[in-house]
Amino acid sequence: MKHTFSLWLGLTAASGLLALAIPSALSQTPPAANMGKIHGRVINPTGQPQGGGTESLSFDGGHTLDFTFPVDATGNFAGEAKPGTYSLVYRAPDTPPGQMVDQIRGVKIIAGQDLEQDDDMSRQEYIDKMPEDQKKQLEELKKVNAEALKANALIANLNADLKIVSQDKKDIDSAVATATQTLGAGAAKADIAAKADEIKTAKYTDIQSLMTKDTTAKPDEALLWNNLAYAQAGLKDYDDAITTYKKAIDLETASKKPRLPVIGVANEGLGEIYARTGKVPEANAAFDAAAKADPASAPLYLRNEAVIFYQENNNAAEAAAADEAIKIDPTQPILYYIKGQGLIANATVDPKTNRIVLPPDCVAAYQKYLELAPTGPYAAEVAGILQQAGEKVSSSYKAPK
Repeated sequence: MKHTFSLWLGLTAASGLLALAIPSALSQTPPAANMGKIHGRVINPTGQPQGGGTESLSFDGGHTLDFTFPVDATGNFAGEAKPGTYSLVYRAPDTPPGQMVDQIRGVKIIAGQDLEQDDDMSRQEYIDKMPEDQKKQLEELKKVNAEALKANALIANLNADLKIVSQDKKDIDSAVATATQTLGAGAAKADIAAKADEIKTAKYTDIQSLMTKDTTAKPDEALLWNNLAYAQAGLKDYDDAITTYKKAIDLETASKKPRLPVIGVANEGLGEIYARTGKVPEANAAFDAAAKADPASAPLYLRNEAVIFYQENNNAAEAAAADEAIKIDPTQPILYYIKGQGLIANATVDPKTNRIVLPPDCVAAYQKYLELAPTGPYAAEVAGILQQAGEKVSSSYKAPK
């Protein structure tokens, strides 16, 4: 199961704008008949775009707003005006009548031309006019914004790396198919397996490198530690992977709003390591912890536990794990097949007939598999086993012609 989670931080923004009294009128040249254009962006004292309000062109220093243009949410404005030399006047939505936030003098509109003119209130001239208390507030806001920008840059880098990790995981899952395509369908199974292992190792190593870097940059993010542990486990550095998964669990459990899937995946990762190294009680405890931490994914965690024990040929553990998974979700055919495969190890042979004698629970599991998946990938195998044991095959199963 792939868990994708996405990381982000917001940028603190504040205007710190002043409402300045409108100055006395300026003498200007009367406008000509043809029109010119103007466009630009409003920047507040923190250096960020200032959305909302209006920019106006005024011949008389703001007493009369001759041409007015709305400022959009990103701080941009544009419009047309008659040629002439104006004051560019910015007013916020809440600026009182007869006042302005900023004024830029000597803005010259020329017929047939489009003037780019920003209203940048981070300029020293504007800041010098601010009261001392607002200057102090502005410096504090700049520090906060600088920290937020730095944090946002880090988060952007982490998300880019997580995107690479996600693709690496897909490549790991499809390694056998890629190896088969590369070597050709006629290649020996051993060669295909070796090529697939080569692909997986390269991808695990890439994830390990990225996540080692990223956990150093942001050591409080459990998701990064989970991915690092995944790579370590894939490279069979099991001791390191166990330590890393436990760190992820501790970090996420201690957070203000623990993400249940992060805790669940970490416990599942621990369970897989324990299962593949023959530590059955530890594996059972870890998978149970995953199901308890993230109940929504409990059927998947317990199913994976049964599959892993099956892959490891641990008959008793796979049958028990399948049985626990069936209690959570009795609709998955594969669980009954795994349970039957685990219990068949307890089969005996009748000395009189030389016929295999299956445990009753094994027969029931196989019959349930055929009931749920009469044409499933293991249907023919299961039916053959039942027939050899002299057991009646489910009527819903039809042998292939």
